Amino acid sequence: METFLAFLVLIGILVWVHELGHFTFAKLFGVKVEVFSIGFGPPIIQKRWGETVYQIALLPLGGYVKLYGEEDDEEARRDPRSFYAKPPWQRILIAAAGPLFNFLFAILVFWVVFLKPQEVPAYLLKPPVVERVEPGSLAEKVGLKPGDRIVAVDGKPVRSWEELDRLLRWKVGEEVVLTVERNGKPINLKVRLSFDVLAKGLGLEQPLPPVVGRVLEGSPAQQVGLKPGDRILEVNGVPVEDWRQLVKLIRENGSKPLTLKVERDGKVFTVTVVPEVKKLPDGREVPILGIAPKVEFVEKKLSPLEALKAAVEQTLFLSYLTLKTLWGLITGEVSIKTLGGPIAIADFAGEAAKAGLWTFLSAMGVLSVQLGLFNLLPLPVLDGGMIVLTLIEWIWGRPLPKTFKEWWFKIGFALIVSFMIFIIVQDLVRLLTTGEAFPR
Repeated sequence: METFLAFLVLIGILVWVHELGHFTFAKLFGVKVEVFSIGFGPPIIQKRWGETVYQIALLPLGGYVKLYGEEDDEEARRDPRSFYAKPPWQRILIAAAGPLFNFLFAILVFWVVFLKPQEVPAYLLKPPVVERVEPGSLAEKVGLKPGDRIVAVDGKPVRSWEELDRLLRWKVGEEVVLTVERNGKPINLKVRLSFDVLAKGLGLEQPLPPVVGRVLEGSPAQQVGLKPGDRILEVNGVPVEDWRQLVKLIRENGSKPLTLKVERDGKVFTVTVVPEVKKLPDGREVPILGIAPKVEFVEKKLSPLEALKAAVEQTLFLSYLTLKTLWGLITGEVSIKTLGGPIAIADFAGEAAKAGLWTFLSAMGVLSVQLGLFNLLPLPVLDGGMIVLTLIEWIWGRPLPKTFKEWWFKIGFALIVSFMIFIIVQDLVRLLTTGEAFPR
């Protein structure tokens, strides 16, 4: 129920913002708005104010603003308050206003999030000096070694891990040149950044001590009494030097009981714990204890202007990444299995809501950008399709035949419905096989 409510709130707000854009610009240009609907199908709540009926409909999968004369008949064209009586540039702005409001809303949401003091891992603010390279990782393949200091990406100077991450995010799907300083000499390394880099990173690990930072509620670790601050000294008699080794020993042990030697407040004791086997979205089963490492954090505060700049940059980056992903789907570099539909969005919204208000707001910002871009695709039924039709009419100098428009929208509707059915089925299959609808 919590997941469903989070989904309703998230989708309801984003759809309202989107339709408010169309509504505002329609009113601005003197177009009569007949219906403002959140959701499709039969109305649950309906109220007429002035000349417009406002409603919440049964199916919370979108919404619409019905404009007078949008069916494009001759009689409506003669009425100055009809949609098609307006010049092409006004019709284009009305169609584009929905996505525009989604982008502006994303900037507003991210601005609010970035105004809150952020707890960031301390290492992100340090110079990017490689301490460990994960075996088999992209970093190892391109020749990065412990002790290398990354000084530039495609010639742009890098002063911290945070800056490195920011620059690499903008280069996903491209080949970049990393300039590293090794033994006092500069070396250039070419790196092809696949989409996997966003999830897996380059493979440059930050060594963490085997100290428990967090214990998950109801986990095997909590059941045997492990607490934040505990240092794991040994696993089945094998000394543990860092967190990576701890994870490796747990996974190698499988589902068998583990004997842990633990240090707490200067005292050493032993516990036996049986790992929980968790199935990952890719089908792999991994044993977990339900503990997270202790990471040193520092507080990072942004001024209102800095927060606004960060919010705009985040919105632009998400737009760029979404477009790159769409292109990756076309070229085959990105699997269609990475897409999520309504069930995945509900899962995503529920997880974000459980994580707290700020995570939920961030999720709302991400989806607002994606909703805006999706609606700008030049497909019939979508805002982008309307913009394309209007541009053609503008260039051609006269209205397109009504039969052409009818077939244009019928084909578009069939494509969108088919796509939604495919995505929903994919969500259900993922949910039934992995227990999670959201692709990870």
